[in-house]
Amino acid sequence: MSATRERQAKTFIVVMGIVSLFGDMTYEGARGLVGPYLALLGATPVVIGFAAGLGEFLGYGMRLFTGWLGDKTRAYWPLVIAGYSVNFLAVPGLALVGRWEAAVALVLLERIGKAIRSPSRSTLVSYAASSVGHGKGFGIDEALDQLGAVSGPLLTAAVMWGLRAEPVLTRYQVAFGVLLLPVVANVGFALFARTRFPTPETMEAPEQTPAPMGRGFWIFLAAAMLLAFGFSDWALVAFHAGKLGLLGPAELPLVYAGVMAVDALAALGFGVLFDRLGLAVLAVSSLISAAFAPLVFTQTSSALLLAGAACWAIGLGAQESIFKAAIAKLVPKHQRARAYGVFFASFGLAWWAGSTVMGWLYEVSLERLVLVSVVAQLAAVPVFLVVARRVAPQKSG
Repeated sequence: MSATRERQAKTFIVVMGIVSLFGDMTYEGARGLVGPYLALLGATPVVIGFAAGLGEFLGYGMRLFTGWLGDKTRAYWPLVIAGYSVNFLAVPGLALVGRWEAAVALVLLERIGKAIRSPSRSTLVSYAASSVGHGKGFGIDEALDQLGAVSGPLLTAAVMWGLRAEPVLTRYQVAFGVLLLPVVANVGFALFARTRFPTPETMEAPEQTPAPMGRGFWIFLAAAMLLAFGFSDWALVAFHAGKLGLLGPAELPLVYAGVMAVDALAALGFGVLFDRLGLAVLAVSSLISAAFAPLVFTQTSSALLLAGAACWAIGLGAQESIFKAAIAKLVPKHQRARAYGVFFASFGLAWWAGSTVMGWLYEVSLERLVLVSVVAQLAAVPVFLVVARRVAPQKSG
């Protein structure tokens, strides 16, 4: 392997990680405020829940098309920059609207922007990751991404606290307006990356390209969908904690920031382990994440809830780095954006279905909720082990 190409690949991954850092800082900073802001503008709980669910569906579902478009046109950079540029309107624009309908439209627009950029962005990073280790490359990228997920909510929380003497609506508007700063940095770094690294595909050696997308990919997707079905959304965890009084309103954002920090460390750690041990490490992370539901939903202790939240974060971090790394090893260059689109659209659909079922079970029986969550995640473990034979560990040198 060329030392120059490896250095170039590491630099590219870090730059793209910084791009992602500011991107996550933007939309995660907004996400923590959107629910109460919509309520302040007059939206009902049903509208808020529907809008959040629809946004996630669009953010995942549209990747079927944008992934295909990326591979068809090879216009990966234009799609990445266009997807990030949407945030110039979608996030700071929330400060300017006066009706919940307009705010919902901007929330959906932000998710559409993510759908536009994600498959092409993951494809570009996969080229560079092949030179440094797929797991390590995507682990570094995800760790920087989650640094933004931590700092964004902390930024908006600081703004809200600093303006606590102002009217509530003003506090929200200023907080959304401040997010224009990371938007500018995000798009600026994306343009810099495009100028500095116009052809990232040259960082991947031809001999590292896997066979055409086939059975291994689809088996891997089935296992990931099982995992997603049993993986409750954080909103349900936060709702449960608030309902039982285990965490106060001021503590929940700080706990979420801590969860994102654990996510970042897990992404990097499991990414490195993936390169050394292969896909079997995802079976290990799935066993850890399966423990979150019993710890969170069958206990009344703040300490056990935090332990469950840590298990949830470890599972999420491992997924976010290893999923992308495994696809890069299972799928060749010319099909990779399409594969990312198909994978995450299917994963998102399973997550939405599972979260809906567990939300319903929350009202019926917490024991059944825990059973569904644990069984679905454990069912994915043997399937991951089957696919592990097809995804060999990365060899150094």
